[in-house]
Amino acid sequence: MKKIGFLSFGHWSASPYSQVRSGADALIQSIELSEAVEDLGADGAYFRVHHFAQQLGSPFPLLAAIGARTKRIEIGTAVIDMRYENPLYMVEDAGAADLIAGGRLQLGISRGSPEQVIDGFRYFGYAPSEGETDADMARQHADVFLQALSGAGFAQPNPSPMFPNPPGLLRPEPHSPGLRDRIWWGAGSRATAEWTGQQGLNLMSSTLLTEDAGVPFHELQAEQIRLFRAAWAAAGHTREPRVSVSRSIFALVDDRDRAYFGRGNQDTDKVGYLDAQTKAIFGRSYAAEPDVLVTELAKDTAIQAADTLLLTVPNQLGVEYNAHAIESILKFVAPGLGWR
Repeated sequence: MKKIGFLSFGHWSASPYSQVRSGADALIQSIELSEAVEDLGADGAYFRVHHFAQQLGSPFPLLAAIGARTKRIEIGTAVIDMRYENPLYMVEDAGAADLIAGGRLQLGISRGSPEQVIDGFRYFGYAPSEGETDADMARQHADVFLQALSGAGFAQPNPSPMFPNPPGLLRPEPHSPGLRDRIWWGAGSRATAEWTGQQGLNLMSSTLLTEDAGVPFHELQAEQIRLFRAAWAAAGHTREPRVSVSRSIFALVDDRDRAYFGRGNQDTDKVGYLDAQTKAIFGRSYAAEPDVLVTELAKDTAIQAADTLLLTVPNQLGVEYNAHAIESILKFVAPGLGWR
């Protein structure tokens, strides 16, 4: 295990026990938690993107702000739903945020998952072409995004521009060299993991897979990782690929931990449905004393196979508690897993 970061969905609500009561709270506390985990020595701050929900939905202003307030940690998404994205505008936003952060962006993107409203991407102005699915549209958006990230010019310049143009075809600006190698695909199946390897994208695997092969979740996820790496090698990509997995893990080291999660050790996976057609297996969560966690996590074959572990955080418990929870993992659990 090379890197450990956190993953926040950025929930907010006005419920009595929430310390994140508004969109402003969610954004500001996301920045503050990122600063705190950098001080603790963690490696990354990642955020899930959802639309039409009281969660983080517009990632690039947040990523740019975190990039301006931190110096070392990776800053990323897990994941951006490409059905909703204008890929060229996204290239500009991502390039600007990455330059502000000094080349630390790690962007997870995907074909999307069930959202809060029916076909919400249509309200954003996007619809699949005749005979195509919304997943096809997402991959088309991703293809345009990735091609533009290469930095090659493709737009015909105006012969009478407002400002002088450089010679040749033009590209979206600002361009951030190297960002293309820091794009991840959120894969929910073994087949998608193989496609990800073929495309030369890093693999981001979550706490659910949209298939059930009758084996424990971590074994299915480890197989997904093996297939990804085999496809990567077969495609002839020369750089070393990266793989992340996310988990809910809480070390019980004080009374607060025991009050919040003392009965939360879910020692089995769950099988359910994301929608009427999509069966999924959900990975277990972990909550125990540090020595027990080290033993249990050492048996998680997907964690052992990945280079990056993202700890999902209960962000509505506030910055101070989440920083404490992450620090407990870094101090008492991570060294036993080979981190640092």
